[in-house]
Amino acid sequence: MQQVKFFSGSAATWRVALVGAAIYVALLILLRLAGKRALAKMNAYDMVVTVALGSTLASAILSPDVSFLDGVTAFAVLLGLQRLVTLVTTRSHRARVWVNSVPVLVLYRGEMLQRELRRHQLSEEEILAALRNHGHARVEDVFAVVLETDGEFSVIARDPTLPATALRDVAGIYSESPDGTNP
Repeated sequence: MQQVKFFSGSAATWRVALVGAAIYVALLILLRLAGKRALAKMNAYDMVVTVALGSTLASAILSPDVSFLDGVTAFAVLLGLQRLVTLVTTRSHRARVWVNSVPVLVLYRGEMLQRELRRHQLSEEEILAALRNHGHARVEDVFAVVLETDGEFSVIARDPTLPATALRDVAGIYSESPDGTNP
């Protein structure tokens, strides 16, 4: 049976404390240099980068085999790649769709779109909870619910006098009639 190790020695403990503080400061500086996008609401790619940053941080702090410079370099590479992907996705619609997906209509004119719910593994209860969270008591009063690329729900109230132009990039059955009114 392997023994539990409670203390590695003062040198190892001091290394963890000093490298941990230094690598933490380095990560904060790099995140600041990377811009607001690095800290924005996450899509799938951002989540991968965040998990990789956390893993790198833990390795740099706890593993004596990973030097401070190696840890900082790994952070810089991950944040640089995130910046590159962001640059490419802002300039290419195809890349944006591939990396971020597209928003999807899951409720339209008070009716749940069962095919989309199944396709995205959502339950009607989740949609109802989103409606309540956005202050709606009646499904019939909602024009649309959109599953956004970050997994959040957007709820759009019914207003027959205005076109729903914010839905133009949403996958689903929405289309605007030629006169600019909601279908």
